[in-house]
Amino acid sequence: MILINVKFPVKPEFADRWPEISRPFTEATRTEPGNKWFEWSRSVEDPTTYVLIEAFTDEGAEPHVNSEHFRTMQQEFPQYLAATPQIVSQQVDVEDWGPMGEVTVD
Repeated sequence: MILINVKFPVKPEFADRWPEISRPFTEATRTEPGNKWFEWSRSVEDPTTYVLIEAFTDEGAEPHVNSEHFRTMQQEFPQYLAATPQIVSQQVDVEDWGPMGEVTVD
């Protein structure tokens, strides 16, 4: 599985609207056959930073970056961003979320 984390520094005037702005890209990506999850979170320390956590099957990442909605995102997102997004992308040897061993709930 390919696990990707991306920090998006959104311009302050668009920060509250980011979920709406990114919705078409988010919804299109979530329907891709190789997408395992695609989730946005907002930083509690910097409300202009959104973090995207996404995962794809090994075969799913290439079709994603070659999709029409990815190309559209590449053209539209920069106008809303304060800087280039920062990414961590890694191949990992798991296929899904698992329980956290350090914290358990009965």
